Amino acid sequence: MGKIRITKQFNFETGHALYGYDGKCRNVHGHSYKLSVTVIGTPITDTSHVKWGMVIDFGDLKKIVKEEIVDQFDHATVFNKNTPHVELAQELISRGHNVILADYQPTSENMVIDFSKKIRARLPENISLHSLKLQETDTSFAEWYASDNQ
Repeated sequence: MGKIRITKQFNFETGHALYGYDGKCRNVHGHSYKLSVTVIGTPITDTSHVKWGMVIDFGDLKKIVKEEIVDQFDHATVFNKNTPHVELAQELISRGHNVILADYQPTSENMVIDFSKKIRARLPENISLHSLKLQETDTSFAEWYASDNQ
């Protein structure tokens, strides 16, 4: 049996600010992100297996992505922890807001790299992360492919 790719899509709302950026995105703002997660593997051929015919149960993939990405980033504000936004972040945290202090500038490009690491660490051995697509707006997105990152 051949390799099959399956994709699960997720939505979450996240705010961020790009410190040092020369445009409007230097201001705190938010996006309705759409994340497409595509994994690749061989469907289970054991007819006695409860997941027979599946590469991975969509519910299992959902659990991984929800725990690692959606639950963390939904309705959070992301700042680079090495910028002066840390003062604003600490103020927001003290007022009970969900703030993520990332090791990177929170662009879609860097977020998708971060997401790839988190998801790959949780996938079963026989399943590989094929690609991620993080859509920031209806017309703008960043993509990560395993084949580009070997």
